[in-house]
Amino acid sequence: MSETRTSAAPAAAAIVRRAGRDWEVVIGLETHVQLATASKMFSGASTAFGAEPNTQACAVDLALPGVLPVANRAAVECAIRFGLAVGADIAPRSVFARKNYFYPDLPKGYQISQYEIPVVAGGGLAIAWEESGEGVERFVRLTRAHLEEDAGKSLHEDFHGFTGIDLNRSGTPLLEIVTEPDMRSAREAVAYARTLHALVVWLGICDGNMQEGSFRCDANVSVRLQGEARLGTRCEIKNLNSFRFLERAIDFEVRRQIDLIDEGGSVVQETRLYDPDLDETRSMRSKEDAHDYRYFPDPDLPPLVITPGWVDAVRAGLPELPQARRDRYISEYSLSSYDANTLTASRGSADYFEAVLAALGPSAGAASAKATANWVMVDLAAALNREAITIEASPVPAAQLATLIRRIEDGTISGKIARELFASLWSEPQAGADAPDRLIESRGLRQISDSGALEKIIDDVLAAHPKSVEEFRSGKDKAFNALVGQVMKASRGKANPQQVNDLLRARLA
Repeated sequence: MSETRTSAAPAAAAIVRRAGRDWEVVIGLETHVQLATASKMFSGASTAFGAEPNTQACAVDLALPGVLPVANRAAVECAIRFGLAVGADIAPRSVFARKNYFYPDLPKGYQISQYEIPVVAGGGLAIAWEESGEGVERFVRLTRAHLEEDAGKSLHEDFHGFTGIDLNRSGTPLLEIVTEPDMRSAREAVAYARTLHALVVWLGICDGNMQEGSFRCDANVSVRLQGEARLGTRCEIKNLNSFRFLERAIDFEVRRQIDLIDEGGSVVQETRLYDPDLDETRSMRSKEDAHDYRYFPDPDLPPLVITPGWVDAVRAGLPELPQARRDRYISEYSLSSYDANTLTASRGSADYFEAVLAALGPSAGAASAKATANWVMVDLAAALNREAITIEASPVPAAQLATLIRRIEDGTISGKIARELFASLWSEPQAGADAPDRLIESRGLRQISDSGALEKIIDDVLAAHPKSVEEFRSGKDKAFNALVGQVMKASRGKANPQQVNDLLRARLA
């Protein structure tokens, strides 16, 4: 991003008032997405995580004399998938270049990347988040997405004052996704990063594991006085591997730059690191420009040619994208925008939701869809968060949840009993879609829906609680809820709640 470039950002400026002046924050993100391929970008070495140091770096990764790199077709297809998903242009001919710089974990002395002609150009991502209790939607433009290889890793701990070098990551395929300077707050940047993360996982091109370095963000941050057209001098905060750190690092950097300018200083273009323990950024090195890397086409790699037929074949294999599913859930199931957005936050949750509806059968209408959405977003999500597992690992399969919902709908059990059964199935998983039915029968949990039996229970409760009856008749509505509770207690939770309400009101009337 050029320092003299004027942003045509569609986002309204989020103004920061500090030291009596109004400032506008300008943010662009560069995200390194590790592609989900079995082998590296230019060699056949494994990309598996967790191997012993330096056991997965072959002669090509080390650029030993006489070796020749060969581009990984699967990595190229990942890039095409992403480009199609964000509405970008796929270059029919792109070029690999050598990015020259020295670092101990870069054994070649250069990194194979793309510069002048990236494989993906343009496109954008629609994002949404909450600001002051209201939903905000923006469109973040993408500049480019290019293929490159990762460097190794420097290990500074447990080496008695020395630094160890692990080259297992050398050559791992990355897709670097660069935005325009369109974002205007740390929260907006996090919303973009979350949306991008969900998309690349949805597409199956990245596992999204931030702890293992599969998804890392560099934030370019600058500030300018409100109304100025020229962008301020930016600083790049490197290798942010959590959404929380991304937000905190940007917020600190904004304060630092404004305070520096207010004190009469000037921001220096540089690369900075974020220290989560001190909650601050600190200088790492002066920020290089493109000419410092002396890019030139890699003489060992021919131009990457992507034919229209190849693009069409990749397009045919794309899954239904998140936005398309959101629109379908709203139109087909009458779900709210909030529900549709929550369910499509991950492909796993959307697939689980649809699997429940499929198990409920073609008769499932809008009411069933809403009930299913509530179960997935509330009860199931809470259990998954408590156990820190993904929805794919849920011990309660979609077919069993569908049975629970069906038994609520046909009056066999109440919602309260259904939640108790869900907890039992979660803690002691059972096989088969009929597992809830077996538990209902074995525990005698069928809901009492017989009017005669319920009227007998209600009469007994009214006789035992004359004070609550008198309070209700004197206008105290809380007394009615107390009586309902006593009826449910007397029936050991088996009474049909709606029938209890109707019969009780009739008796009291």
